[in-house]
Amino acid sequence: MGVVVLSEAEWTARRDAHAARVRAWTGPHHERKAAGIKHPVLDFLFSYYSHRPSRLERWHPGPGVLLEGGKARDYLRWPVYRETADGVELDVAAFARERAKTVAFAHRLLTATASRAPRFGCFGLHEWAMVYRQRPDQVRHRAWPLRLGSAGTDAVVESQRVQCGHFDAFRFFTPQARPLNALQPTRETQVDLEQPGCLHASMDLFKWSYKLDPATPSELVADCFELALRVRELDMRASPYDLAELGYPPVPIETAEGRAEYVRRQSAFAEQAAPLRAALIGLTRTLLDAPVAGV
Repeated sequence: MGVVVLSEAEWTARRDAHAARVRAWTGPHHERKAAGIKHPVLDFLFSYYSHRPSRLERWHPGPGVLLEGGKARDYLRWPVYRETADGVELDVAAFARERAKTVAFAHRLLTATASRAPRFGCFGLHEWAMVYRQRPDQVRHRAWPLRLGSAGTDAVVESQRVQCGHFDAFRFFTPQARPLNALQPTRETQVDLEQPGCLHASMDLFKWSYKLDPATPSELVADCFELALRVRELDMRASPYDLAELGYPPVPIETAEGRAEYVRRQSAFAEQAAPLRAALIGLTRTLLDAPVAGV
């Protein structure tokens, strides 16, 4: 792997540009949190996903990049960086040893997902299955009404073929909804079932990008976050909740027109996710190929 050398002026400019980019997302989140305002769409990106806003704002160059200048020594606060005669760089071998299990699992999952043809046709019913036959006080986002009411929501679940293969969505199904799913995914079958048409698989690229932090170039982390943000918007627009007041008009998957719109958008997101998934696969391959002397 060749080394890219960045002068202090070059890498600090990239660092500052990254921070400015992500603060467009983290800034409003901080404001909402300070005001005690919950957001049913955007909070997911900072609550379900465990990457703190301060870490999202932090810039890392990724493997094979040497940072020149005195300021580069600030990166030595993280033990996976090392100083050389020419500057500071990520210690790829040390990171690979420290995160060996995570790197190996991410590589298996991402490559398996990328190898499959995308499947469309779930129509976002996972969100409906998460509120199926619940009382109003049990609904996760109970501050927001169900567009069709409880009975209408239940009727949609019962009239459609529920076929969610993503374990981390399925595990939030209500007990009554789980037997209705065509698949019964588990953590053990995640690698076998994940496929690139799934909205949650596209959103989870953000998860895998930060699970490999600080080895993941921060521009890639931000790209994955931005995609997750746009996918989450569709996820909730196609949900049973009425979020029009927040500026999210529904994609009514209970209608043929709504299902067609959902598939069009789902397909577009699968295409946009593909190069990000490929970049993460390339990163995991680099880490797996790192020397492991001393293990």
